[in-house]
Amino acid sequence: MKDIENTNDIILLVDEFYKSVNADELLSPVFNQSAKVNWDTHLEKMYRFWGTMLIGTMNYSGSPFDKHVGHGIASIHFDRWLAMFTKTIDLHFEGPKAEEAKAKAANIGNIFNNKLQNI
Repeated sequence: MKDIENTNDIILLVDEFYKSVNADELLSPVFNQSAKVNWDTHLEKMYRFWGTMLIGTMNYSGSPFDKHVGHGIASIHFDRWLAMFTKTIDLHFEGPKAEEAKAKAANIGNIFNNKLQNI
């Protein structure tokens, strides 16, 4: 396995992660029924987000937290999201960037979870 190094790696990470999200009985309803995610738009945005976060593409702008408000997202959802994200990384990558991706995802999940629980 290799580390996360380029845009193709980001696309692989995002695509594989969201395949698992769409198959998950807990997370799929949040994305597909509550948030009614447009997957083409969402995936492109996530490529830009994680590309900016991990490989410095700097082509993401926006406020990702706002999209999470009003969908009944609880700690159990963040726990599952993080476990699935970590598993996706571990299945496809290893190295410093892979570890950084897991740490950043945990940090984002904690921040979002805390903010949502205090709305």
